[in-house]
Amino acid sequence: MRDPRPLLVFDSGIGGLSVLRPLRALLPTAPIVYVADSAGYPYGTKNAAEIEARVPALLGRLAERFDPELIVIACNTASTIALDVVRAALDLPIVGTVPAIKPAAAVSQTRAIGVLGTEATVRQPYVDRLAAEFAADCTVVRHGSAELVDLAEAKLRGERTDPAAFARILDALYASEGGARIDTIVLACTHFPLVEDELAAASARPIRFVDGKEGIARRTAWLTRDHVWPAEAPEGRAVFTGRTTAIEPYRTGLAAFGLTRVETL
Repeated sequence: MRDPRPLLVFDSGIGGLSVLRPLRALLPTAPIVYVADSAGYPYGTKNAAEIEARVPALLGRLAERFDPELIVIACNTASTIALDVVRAALDLPIVGTVPAIKPAAAVSQTRAIGVLGTEATVRQPYVDRLAAEFAADCTVVRHGSAELVDLAEAKLRGERTDPAAFARILDALYASEGGARIDTIVLACTHFPLVEDELAAASARPIRFVDGKEGIARRTAWLTRDHVWPAEAPEGRAVFTGRTTAIEPYRTGLAAFGLTRVETL
């Protein structure tokens, strides 16, 4: 028998699409419900208490509504703050997203790593623990940018973005203490791989970008390895939590990820 229960991919906005792409490559016919918590967007400027209260409660309601086989929290901010609470609350597999500091440390030649994320993510003790465990011999330089999240959202809507904005964000990271030695940058927000080309073009020097999307896809495929998915991919579904969200500008960008059914809760 074929299992019709979907994979639910969750983010505050469209950043989780960067995770959905490799997930689709590994599980091309798995039913997908992509949820953007536009009513709570952006997460990166909120405090930990707000995220810890909102995310588990919202995912509980979404689990009841869509009955997913597995939930991917495709958001570094939500994962670094609320992942343990969500796992304790829900009786189904939960795959989180955390900054890819371990693989960055493995490839850095200068032993100086940049962590580019939201303001909420880069200040989390979780990031301290990752740095201590996997990059103890590295200088780890952090920079939070809410603007870069908005730039990624604008790109998906088909809007033009200013190259100078990307350069300004990177220059702020490079100007931080230890930043002049950075050769590898962790994209610690799932929005940021969506604008990796723009960041690379704007960088004042050659740089390597690292993120965790491929590992998330592999983990999801492993956890669902015993499932028989449909022979053909069903219509992908994108759901926005904010009823006032102007979803029309997103339709074309979402369709490029196989999400042709777009709605609001």
